[in-house]
Amino acid sequence: MRKKVYLDYSATTPMKKEVLEEMLPFFDVQFGNPSSIHAFGRDNKAAVAKARERIAITMNASSDEVFFTAGGSESDNWAIKGVAYAMRDKGKHIITSKIEHHAVLHTCQYLEKEGFEVTYLNVDAYGLIDLEELKAAIRPDTTLISIMFANNEIGTIEPIKEIGAIAKEKGVTFHTDAVQAYGNVHIDVKELGVDLMSISAHKVYGPKGIGALYIKKGTRIQQLIHGGAQEKKRRAGTENVPGIVGFGKAAEMAFENLDNHIKQLITKRDRLIKELKEKITFMHLNGHPEKRLPGNVNLCIQFIEGEALLLSLDMVGIASSSGSACTSGSLDPSHVLMAIGLTHEVAHGSLRLTIGDFTTEEDIDYVIQQLPPIVDKLRQMSPLYEKVKGGN
Repeated sequence: MRKKVYLDYSATTPMKKEVLEEMLPFFDVQFGNPSSIHAFGRDNKAAVAKARERIAITMNASSDEVFFTAGGSESDNWAIKGVAYAMRDKGKHIITSKIEHHAVLHTCQYLEKEGFEVTYLNVDAYGLIDLEELKAAIRPDTTLISIMFANNEIGTIEPIKEIGAIAKEKGVTFHTDAVQAYGNVHIDVKELGVDLMSISAHKVYGPKGIGALYIKKGTRIQQLIHGGAQEKKRRAGTENVPGIVGFGKAAEMAFENLDNHIKQLITKRDRLIKELKEKITFMHLNGHPEKRLPGNVNLCIQFIEGEALLLSLDMVGIASSSGSACTSGSLDPSHVLMAIGLTHEVAHGSLRLTIGDFTTEEDIDYVIQQLPPIVDKLRQMSPLYEKVKGGN
């Protein structure tokens, strides 16, 4: 049987068995609607409350500041549209960055069609925003700053605490998309100074289709989904109780032993980077070498085509990606890699390997064994590589 190695944890994670076990009763035995006043409903209302409290504890928030959504994209949409519409009496200017997830970028582009103005901050070669550029971009009519906690492609962690301090000083609402960071770094919303934060269960070994938005008390925000009175009349729709219960359990498990999780991932990540650098020429690491997610390895391998590389890796049982899972069907070069200054040709040779809790040392060994000969084989088809190799 062919060996299978999953190194695409930034796209999604496998659900842990403890999470599934806690969810199972809520599919059949404990099936009540939390809005019902009878015992079936009350039991599930209590289960939702327990999950909300579990998640709140992980970020040092109050449970009444955590609102469940269908995932990270909905949380981003709600945060940005909700604040933009609620604050338009003050102004219609939003600040974000050029490397945000498309759930943020496309939402901002939608709002531009609605008459809002958006400033897209540049990033440096590592993917970090310039805090001075952020300060200079803030205007009297700026109502929202939305900067991701950590980039989903190159793994760079932004200076969230410093951004929070700037936003507070200027009286601007601050949202961060923490979908990739949550469960991989320590998060304290009070210390960081964030007003809104998006998270998602399937990035922390929980179920797909469930996320949450942290909304600091007092934050002005409009509803995104109208209907019933769920989520304190702020997000309509019958609660996804199994998903919410699973998210609560997954969040609790993710933060129980976070330091050990981070340490193990960094050890495997750094070994993978070091040994691949020794075996593959014309290759460099994208993103910040230290200020990066513990499990993220994003490489640009010159003189090959990224799609051919992914297919070749898949043929030997290695699951990887070239960037965001949400744009993996696109042939366009990554907007993130273009923003950090790479050319189209180099960006097309990108490879993202992301490590998780179930990644073994044997998995790392296998990738180190398989990737270099695949690169060599693909480069044999490149006239440019033959020219460089020959010294012409």
